[in-house]
Amino acid sequence: MLRVAVIGSGPSGVYTAQALVQQSRVPDVEVWILDRLPCPYGLVRYGVAPDHEKIKSLQGNLRGVLEHERVGFLGHVEVGARGLTPERLLELFHAVVYCVGAARDRPLNVPGEELPGSWSATDFVSWYSAHPDAAAPGFALDGGAAVVIGAGNVAVDVARVLARGADELRTTDLPERALGALASSGVREVHLVGRRGPSQAKFTTKELRELGSLPTAGIQVERADLELDPAYTGEAATLPAVNRRNLEVVRGWAALPAQVRARQIRLRFFLRPVEILAERGRVAGVRFERTVPDRDRDGGVRGTGTYEDIGAQLVLRAVGYRGAPLAGLPFDDRTGTVPHTAGRVLREGAPSPGEYVAGWIKRGPTGVIGTNRPCAKETVASLLDDAPALAARRVAGDAGAGLRESGQRPVEWPGWLAIEEAESALGRALGRPSVKIPDWPGLLGAARGGRGSVG
Repeated sequence: MLRVAVIGSGPSGVYTAQALVQQSRVPDVEVWILDRLPCPYGLVRYGVAPDHEKIKSLQGNLRGVLEHERVGFLGHVEVGARGLTPERLLELFHAVVYCVGAARDRPLNVPGEELPGSWSATDFVSWYSAHPDAAAPGFALDGGAAVVIGAGNVAVDVARVLARGADELRTTDLPERALGALASSGVREVHLVGRRGPSQAKFTTKELRELGSLPTAGIQVERADLELDPAYTGEAATLPAVNRRNLEVVRGWAALPAQVRARQIRLRFFLRPVEILAERGRVAGVRFERTVPDRDRDGGVRGTGTYEDIGAQLVLRAVGYRGAPLAGLPFDDRTGTVPHTAGRVLREGAPSPGEYVAGWIKRGPTGVIGTNRPCAKETVASLLDDAPALAARRVAGDAGAGLRESGQRPVEWPGWLAIEEAESALGRALGRPSVKIPDWPGLLGAARGGRGSVG
């Protein structure tokens, strides 16, 4: 039997496990999915906005893989500097596939970025998604305005959550502390700002349209911003279909009369942040430089030397993710990925026997959830090609016992099911659907209650 460890239980990890157990080239493959968190599903649980029930329902498909007879889930397992090293993993498994994602956010690298009131969107998403590592609530929701910097789906998500009414969020699994904070929020204006034009934004059209359908929030687009985009004035024929659709959405919004609602979302384009402004030691706004398309750089922009200040008490940057190095694995800091060829980890330019990567740590933070499936299949194909040599290696007789001998106290699948039930019970007690447990003691306590083995 070939025993494989998959590090990470998000879509890339689960699709890797699925490809391993559904193939017929090597029939006896045993897969263990290890995750630092006691809960599976990665960004599907901790990155998808609470009001996106359709995307969150993907957990059901992932669950089917995790319950396969030849797949085991072990949460609360640390890999890296404070836990299992790559060397130790190769003593316990014939092969290890790292599917650890891209955990860091990209900074703006502008003055004032570290001011109180300036956060990464990752921090905000972790907070409203009940990630147990989330920072203590410190988001300035008592101010009247927020600026979200970015032009992708994460930026749209956080803008939408800020603009939604509490009654709309009460039917989701939003943790109680976040629901209370958002219910009492004083934010009335949400500025969503991109440095390029709408024809180059990274929104998907479905998510973009949702901004215009919120019952308690109006939407406003500056026509002067749109007119800077060559595609807006008639050069859209060569754009990809999604960009054309996005352009039509914002074109329609620009033509609408002003909407008077409890909250307002203002879409701005061709503005590049150059400084986060301060007042009394806290965020007071953002200074932007007006940009225009750079004809010498395809898709690029250049500054004009003209500036505009937007007042705000909360700034959230959503300008992309970046992979983080994992102790013991090679890492290319330029690309934020692990060097590889067709998923095989490269050490000093040569494939390292038994070590593989899939997902964002392999290709960078690109694509949508479904993009992880062909990425995982490519890696699994490489692993299966190597299977005869891998299976010849001697590994420890019992991987679970080896993990415990290494100081790990895993949460097994019954422990996760107990967490699910505890969250359902919490929801019933609060008169809401299932409500997420937001902290480590609560999660591990619930797992113990289900005899999920955490000690």
